[in-house]
Amino acid sequence: MFVSSILFLKKVFPQKKLFTLFLILVTVNTSLFSQLNVRDSLYYEIKKQRSQSQFNVQDTLHINNLLELAIQLRYYNLDSLFILSEEAMSLSEKSEYTKGKAVSLSSFGIYYSDKGKHDLAIQKFKSVMQLAAQMEDSKLLLEAKDDLAREYEYLGDYSQALQQYLETVELAQKADEKDILSVVNENIANLYISLKDYEQAMVFYKKVKAINKEIGSPVFMAETMSNMASAFADMGQLDHAMYNANSSIRIFEEKKIIDWLAYAYQIKGKVYLKQKKYNWAMYWYNQSRLLYNDLNDERSELILLNGMAKASLGLKKDSIAEIYAIEAYDLSKRIKDKPGIQESSKILHSWYKTKGDFETALMYHERYQDVTDLLSKNENEKGLTMLKTKIQYDQQKKRLLLENEKALAKQKVYIYIALFILLISFGITMLIRRNAKIQQSLNIELITKTEDLKKNEEHLKDVNHTKDKLFSIIGHDLRGPIGAFQGLIKLFKEGEMSKDEFLSFVPKLKTDIDHISFTLNNLLSWGQTQMNGSITKPGITALETIVGDNIALLSEIASSKSIKLINRLEHHTLTWSDADQMDIVIRNLISNALKFTPEKGMVTIGATEKPNQWEIYVRDNGIGMNEETMGKIFNRNSSHTTYGTNDEKGTGLGLSLCKEMVEKNNGIIWVKSAPGKGSSFYFTIPKAKKHYKKTA
Repeated sequence: MFVSSILFLKKVFPQKKLFTLFLILVTVNTSLFSQLNVRDSLYYEIKKQRSQSQFNVQDTLHINNLLELAIQLRYYNLDSLFILSEEAMSLSEKSEYTKGKAVSLSSFGIYYSDKGKHDLAIQKFKSVMQLAAQMEDSKLLLEAKDDLAREYEYLGDYSQALQQYLETVELAQKADEKDILSVVNENIANLYISLKDYEQAMVFYKKVKAINKEIGSPVFMAETMSNMASAFADMGQLDHAMYNANSSIRIFEEKKIIDWLAYAYQIKGKVYLKQKKYNWAMYWYNQSRLLYNDLNDERSELILLNGMAKASLGLKKDSIAEIYAIEAYDLSKRIKDKPGIQESSKILHSWYKTKGDFETALMYHERYQDVTDLLSKNENEKGLTMLKTKIQYDQQKKRLLLENEKALAKQKVYIYIALFILLISFGITMLIRRNAKIQQSLNIELITKTEDLKKNEEHLKDVNHTKDKLFSIIGHDLRGPIGAFQGLIKLFKEGEMSKDEFLSFVPKLKTDIDHISFTLNNLLSWGQTQMNGSITKPGITALETIVGDNIALLSEIASSKSIKLINRLEHHTLTWSDADQMDIVIRNLISNALKFTPEKGMVTIGATEKPNQWEIYVRDNGIGMNEETMGKIFNRNSSHTTYGTNDEKGTGLGLSLCKEMVEKNNGIIWVKSAPGKGSSFYFTIPKAKKHYKKTA
């Protein structure tokens, strides 16, 4: 598999970049390609696009896939992020794809940030903000402002950081972007944690929890709980800390979110360290380090090393503690992390003093004292700066509100005068029109009743048609299997059939009962829409869960025909739709694909992200359809049905029901097919709020 990856990269990237990418793939753990995850899906999607005869490297979908793959590789090999972003930027410039250029710049900013080149990162994020403003892309603008604030925080410019965060909160509130509100409020809480102002931090954490509850994302809740666990540990509230850490770990393990899981393991080790349970602390620190070995997060690794050094001292393993502390000290110096230098110097001073090496102990004590004095001064300055910035921001808002109130007061006077004039005019108009309305009312009532009678007549015709069709299907498609089932039971009951003979019919009976169940569900849903009308109750629906459930439900049918069912939906494919109706649509489309796909065929379900909607597709390599058939399949009054490749039966209702359900959820459905080349069914559905990952 690795060799085929290299061959693919030769086609995708210029020769001068191939060796660098080879090193990236060697550096990235082989687990990157060991299971079907988002990175693998993107990799194969790019490979598939490149292999098409009419492929165009400037295709925007291809560029978006390159950028998404770059972000997915960020915590595994940072250079891969830069190389893929550079390729996407080049293609975006050639195709004049502004969104691609903006996202490429954002990826460059992330790269420079992780490299510690914060000035360059700030330049890139400011450029993203300019392009986002030109495109009027509010989400991209808010993300860039949040990234910019975080860079100011890394530089120690807490005044600018807080200013940017507060502005982002205000803009996100106006745009009703709850995901971004959650992220930014949590970043502000973390800002206060760095100042050890836990009381103010908890105020913002409570805001975040309330927002997360509205969003309804368990991952968002887990990220916040892991950060709160760290804060509770620092505050000495260890029971609260352990509860939050365990709750977040359970979700991260279930969702396989490795970077956050490594962080949560580290926090759990920190809680045990505070409880002086050093063996357990070391156990969870080791679990965290195993995950960090495959990640590229030196700031978190530094905190981990200092924690492992403390736990080793508690276990009386002084020589091991020295190794961890020296490793932490060297890493702190390399990335210029003053709190890290302070912590590791303190540990090394204690160790060398115990060892009797007073000269070395004194050296580390002096370094510890120098950094402590500097941080103490900086902490005071940071606290005052943040307080001053918030006061100035609040005063500015109050001043603007006061000016707006004065302007509104003047406008109200003019509005009241205008309303008075309008009321007089309205009264005169009403008197003039009163007589005309009285005369017209009888005619309108007569016309209305006539129209109601026509509608009732049409409705009765539709109901009769629906009733006839229901009875026809029940008599043709349901009575036969049920009658056969009754006959077998009668033969078995009367002793005319042995137990072994009866059991030999069980697979066939199960298939018939599954067909009856599936047909009844479609009949009930279709009958409800035709006779009484169905109520659509949209909400945030995770489409990947519905697809996964239906793949599990229909996997036995697929296995019986040796058909591969491939799910290409990403995690968090969130839609604004009725979950029950989407379940009916997905199940019918997958069932249809299995029905018309021969043995050893393949059915693929996937989604393409559009600006305001998801485009879902169900693709098979089955028998296909001609133009005449495609013109009939979605017709609600059509009873067109055909037998599958294994003579599977159908009612002819499934696709017309799919069309009604999709349209009730503000989408459209269509098909592309050709005889002998398979069929691809597509439908669109509105997107829910986009998920944004928060920074620890």
